[in-house]
Formats: sequence, structure tokens, C-alpha cells
Amino acid sequence: MKIRTFTLGPLGTNGFLAAHGGRAVFVDPGGDPAPVLAALETGGLTLEAVLVTHLHCDHVYGCAALARATGAPVLVGREDLPLLDTELGGGGLMGLPLVEPFEPTVLAPGPARFLDLPCTVLHTPGHSPGSLSFHFPDQGVVFVGDVLFRRSIGRTDFPGGDTQTLLDAVRERLFTLAPETVVHSGHGPSTTVGDEMAHNPFFNGAY
Repeated sequence: MKIRTFTLGPLGTNGFLAAHGGRAVFVDPGGDPAPVLAALETGGLTLEAVLVTHLHCDHVYGCAALARATGAPVLVGREDLPLLDTELGGGGLMGLPLVEPFEPTVLAPGPARFLDLPCTVLHTPGHSPGSLSFHFPDQGVVFVGDVLFRRSIGRTDFPGGDTQTLLDAVRERLFTLAPETVVHSGHGPSTTVGDEMAHNPFFNGAY
């Protein structure tokens, strides 16, 4: 799997183009997807899905345009669907732009397959009720959105957020992955499961 990071949208959200065998998925299109579409064309890639870790507006600004241009479905967590009817999910919060409406398709947690590779869809709530993480075990990577950052965690003061729920989700569903698993977060640099287990202050007693 080849992974390319795009920093998109008004809050500089990390979006990830993952490609394998001529197929691609894009995780969290947080802004105008024009550079993503250019990369797809240059690489001769077919986009088979848009994977959304959670339905906060800064992670979905490009969903409508990317789906329209490629025909790829936008896959989301069921518990986050109500957010689309709020400023948090539909935009307008703190002066942020509105989100162009798009058609979401619910993706259930559990075994899945993307890029002809095994993937486990993990329900990792706490930042939002329906947050999903996408673990590709054979590739040693997990895309986590805003649940876990390098040396930090996602904020939990938005509607539907809960600190204890987030901490439990990270411990039970992310920290059980192989320590060398690369964690690709929605903002900031990537890290590894083992590094965060050892050094993240929210889990080693500093908080």
C-alpha cells in the first residue's frame, strides 16, 4: 500500500490517499479535492470508496465533490449521522464554511475489504459518537481521525463527545494493535501505537 497525505480545508485536516493494485481509497476529504483528483488521474487509480472517520465538518468538506467526480460511495459511522443536521457536521460553526450535502452510506464496524486488502473497521467513539478507525493489519497502518494524536487525544467537549468513552476506545481497540502499527491522525504528524502507549500523557498517568 502506498499512502500519500493531503492537508486540506480551513482547519488543515489530514486526508490520506491509500493505493494498491490500481485501486484507491481516500480517508477524510477535508477540503477541495482537486489535488486528490489530479493524483488519481496521474496514478491511473480508481477510487473505490471515500472513508470518513467522523462527520465533523472539517473532515467532510470534499465528500460531495469527490463522490460526484469518481462515483465512489462515502462510507460513514451510523451514530454520527445526526451530526449532519448540526453546525458541527454541516458547517457554519465558528464561521466555518457550510458543507455541500452528500449522500452517506453507513459502514458497520467489523471485517471489511478495501483495495483487495483486509481491513478491520473499528468503532472508536468519544470524539464523536460514530467515529471509525480503519485498520489494515497486513500493511501495519490504522487511520484514526481525531481520536488519537501524537502525544494527545481528540477533544471531547463537542456534542456527542465523552472523555472516558474515548480513553476506553483507544485502550481497548487501538492499543491492542501491534505496537509497530503506524497511526495516521486527522491533524498533526503520524505516530505509532507503541509510542503512544509509552509516551502519550493521557495514558501514562500524567493526566
